[in-house]
Amino acid sequence: MILGHCHPAVVEAVGRAVRNGSSYGAPSEPETELAELVVEAVPSVELVRFVSSGTEAAMSAVRLARGATGRDLIVKFAGCYHGHVDALLVSAGSSALTLGVPTSPGVPKGCTADTRVLRYNDPQGLADRFAAEGDRIAGVMLEPVVGNMGLVPPTAEFRRELRRLTHQHGALLIYDEVMTGFRLAYGGAQELLGDTPDVTVFGKIIGGGYPVGAYGGRADVMRNIMPAGPVFQAGTLSGNPVAMAAGIATLKELKRNPPYDRLDRMGAAVEAGLKAAAADAGLPAQFNRVGSMWTLFFTESPVTDYDTARTSDTKRFARFFWAMMDRGVYLPCSQFEAAFLSAAMADDHVGQIVAAARESLRAIAGDARP
Repeated sequence: MILGHCHPAVVEAVGRAVRNGSSYGAPSEPETELAELVVEAVPSVELVRFVSSGTEAAMSAVRLARGATGRDLIVKFAGCYHGHVDALLVSAGSSALTLGVPTSPGVPKGCTADTRVLRYNDPQGLADRFAAEGDRIAGVMLEPVVGNMGLVPPTAEFRRELRRLTHQHGALLIYDEVMTGFRLAYGGAQELLGDTPDVTVFGKIIGGGYPVGAYGGRADVMRNIMPAGPVFQAGTLSGNPVAMAAGIATLKELKRNPPYDRLDRMGAAVEAGLKAAAADAGLPAQFNRVGSMWTLFFTESPVTDYDTARTSDTKRFARFFWAMMDRGVYLPCSQFEAAFLSAAMADDHVGQIVAAARESLRAIAGDARP
């Protein structure tokens, strides 16, 4: 909720839309208007298709990659979450080159047989996998800035190899920007990083708090989707007019009054404050941040991938979470989820976060419980 809850422009737009009808089961003018805003904001996206959730968007992007390339294999990275899609609900733990093993009951092994899981920020592991199976890889999907093992930024070398190898082998590079899209910059993480993926998955912010997902990319790739091409995707609630209205209002407000520089300054103040508080409390901690997304990891090791994220003391984080909650600060309830700052927040709120963290970290440092 980058604009905060119940932003007046969003509330007004939703009110107008719902009086015209809550669902049509057909394309509507607001769907085209929101699509134009997305295409204008993200240069790599020439055509876009709306669905009802980030999970559905990721699922559709995988089908598109397979249909467009005529290949089956999908590469993902341990610790990156792309919704509860069977083929993507898999993680490889510490192994860089592992066949997918389902990580949830109800997902048959066959559903992940064509999923390959690599280590994030490991360009050599990526090169090795392409050397072994490059002609069978349909697409590589990742969070360009990870929010689902805690906040983990990519290295420049990793990003360069992703683009080089996918281009060389004819695979699609798919950025999951459900979290980062319109948050790290108006054009998402790819604008901030200067990257050009082939397909991008969106969610969250583009719906202004309502259920929306989308996937878009190069026109020649997107034209594989029906009715222009043979790859099937449909949904009665896709492009829902009320959700489209909320998304339009949100993106227009972000464009009219960009909050990104201010959010980055607030993020830097939170980072400095929490680093100092952890040091003063004598607690081993790492702080990762990109713009308004951040995570305080309770570990001595720099966090660059899923393996290093898992060295964190999750029990200590749980105590920190409840100590912060007692002081009026609601953090993500898992060590492995990124925190977000909102444009509705002010410097006073940052001061409250830092003060609460200082008290909380001192309290848990003196807690002898295992």
